[in-house]
Amino acid sequence: MKSLRECVLDAKQRGVAVGHFNISNLEMLHGIVSAARKLNVPVIIGTSEGEADFIGMRQAVAVVKSLREELSFPIFINADHTYSVERVKEAIDAGYDSVIFDGAGISIEENIVQTKQCVAYARASGRDVLVEAELGFIGKSSKVHDVMPEGINLSADSLTKPEDAVYFVAETGIDMLAPAVGNMHGMLKGGIDPSLNIDCIQKLADALSIPMVLHGGSGNSKDDFKEAVKRGMSVVHVSTEIRVAYKSALKLALQENPEEVAPYKYLKETVRAVEKVVEEKLKIFNNLS
Repeated sequence: MKSLRECVLDAKQRGVAVGHFNISNLEMLHGIVSAARKLNVPVIIGTSEGEADFIGMRQAVAVVKSLREELSFPIFINADHTYSVERVKEAIDAGYDSVIFDGAGISIEENIVQTKQCVAYARASGRDVLVEAELGFIGKSSKVHDVMPEGINLSADSLTKPEDAVYFVAETGIDMLAPAVGNMHGMLKGGIDPSLNIDCIQKLADALSIPMVLHGGSGNSKDDFKEAVKRGMSVVHVSTEIRVAYKSALKLALQENPEEVAPYKYLKETVRAVEKVVEEKLKIFNNLS
């Protein structure tokens, strides 16, 4: 079975992307894994700091690892949006396959200092842990927004610049970079976000040799995804859309079965809802749709 590094590099070479989907519980995990297996494509499971605290870091790793071994299938786990070196180290020690240090809210100089510490710790772990870093602010809240979140500026001047990206990668030695390219966390009410800056993605791809990661994929159009992946995004994150699908399915299941008290019965609909969204995204990311 290929490692996560091999899967990402293979995706980069073939012009496709590995899908990354966050979980808060087993239902979401099973929905994601079911969709990936149906299409026979690798998948990354993500846990934010809040999700990891809710599930348990070591518990999340143990469940994903057990599925990977039992199914002999490329399912990996990533510590998504980790905001301190200490939490990155905790994730590496817990056995995560990859970690993201999110220093987008601090100066580029301090981002470099802390990212280098994360890279050094990962290299010393004795495992092939991928380290991703963020350069450019795309917000923090994974929810449905009424209006553009405060601090999000999609003008070309505010996006990640190729010269900054090249300098940052050279200084830190990271394995993957998450830039700001007109993307944002969460999604706008109505389900359609502003278009990605494809020209920015192309310029970054031309300047960098490492894989790039598109965060905040919820709400982006099929055409935007296809162009972003074609131009150099090797991993794509989606979270809010599957959270919305999960919640909607749960509400409907409870409304239709008000007397049911067995969670494994009414929660089946949430698994199906997550699987449907993930399958749709994976088809796009892997040029299957």
